[in-house]
Amino acid sequence: MPYTAEHKARTRARIIEAARVLFNRRGFEQVSIDEIMQHAGLTRGGFYNHFASKDELYAEAIRSFTSCNPFARRLADAPTAPPPRQLARQLIELYLSDEILADIDQHCPLVALPSDVARAGLEPRAAYTNLVENMTCVFRGAFADDDGDADRRALLIVSLCVGGMVIARTTDDPRLRASLRSAARAQAFALLSDG
Repeated sequence: MPYTAEHKARTRARIIEAARVLFNRRGFEQVSIDEIMQHAGLTRGGFYNHFASKDELYAEAIRSFTSCNPFARRLADAPTAPPPRQLARQLIELYLSDEILADIDQHCPLVALPSDVARAGLEPRAAYTNLVENMTCVFRGAFADDDGDADRRALLIVSLCVGGMVIARTTDDPRLRASLRSAARAQAFALLSDG
């Protein structure tokens, strides 16, 4: 008896989530299809029923972060969406938080995977680009439509958030980690306040 479409969708989602976590922990090259399927509680044989290649799965794992990240979950749980500027502030606070820094499994692919994606194929790079664009859009929304400098400031805030976390993630000095994120947060808030 063939599996239902719902069962196939759930299985695919389990594989994507397992891949996202393992890629965050160890990177694309260091994770095998066998490990991903084992982490998902499945056998390797089922992999190609859902994906043509590991690259395709990598792109899906990156895309999945748009809906499974802590920020998206908090927004989904909120009774109403906050105003754009407050939304941007909340994203900065969460993105540069101790909570996110400590939870490697929840790291944004923009933080966890930049070197891997730079060497990846077109599909993972397109998915990564989409994350950058989505994050930029949240920050762009915090500025007036007639603000001629809004795009530049939104991109600066993305750069501060991602760069602050990448550098903080790679140092072993807790005080430096905190200082880097604090400086990035302060500058990002200053850019928001200028609008």
